Amino acid sequence: MLAKEIQLAVEKGTMLPLMEEFYTIQGEGFHTGTAAYFIRIGGCDVGCHWCDVKESWNAALHPPTRIEQIVANAKEQADTVVVTGGEPLMWDMTSLTQILKEKNLKVHIETSGAYPLTGSWDWICLSPKKNKLPTQTVYDNANELKVIIYNKHDFIFAEEQAEKVNKNAILFLQPEWSKKEEMTPLIVDYVMKNPKWRVSLQTHKYLNIP
Repeated sequence: MLAKEIQLAVEKGTMLPLMEEFYTIQGEGFHTGTAAYFIRIGGCDVGCHWCDVKESWNAALHPPTRIEQIVANAKEQADTVVVTGGEPLMWDMTSLTQILKEKNLKVHIETSGAYPLTGSWDWICLSPKKNKLPTQTVYDNANELKVIIYNKHDFIFAEEQAEKVNKNAILFLQPEWSKKEEMTPLIVDYVMKNPKWRVSLQTHKYLNIP
């Protein structure tokens, strides 16, 4: 394909900048401990200083890949797919999720919510970031709100986000990995005092799996 055709395909969402794809155990949030096939899409301009996949930020580093090939790879491995990034909602997710669902796969997304919601999802995990707040479409449709706790001020941010998300969203607080020894006891104490929240841990890092 010519470069212009590829660019148009990416803009339409029929090709996506694929960083990596792998079958593993979901390590965080509501679906912790369950098997899932992860599709990591390149491109993110949210810029979290503690991001553990900064190599995903520049979409140009990751090859535009036909969504039919992405779906075929996923179907061979799993019943549940998690689309993550980067920030996957930078791209139109309509075509990808449509084909995944045609193959009878459950389709989840992990997103900062910084862009309007596209695609059809069985589960939306919203992990908001201060420097680029979620759009209303994601607040309204999120199944799960997962706030990363890097310092004590993040508890205030968590409560602000809980006020904005829909009333059915399940609420999680998760320590940022490099601060886990310091923040985990504070999170435990906070959840015990505010039981609308749950604790999320990055169990995949404890298990040393992707």
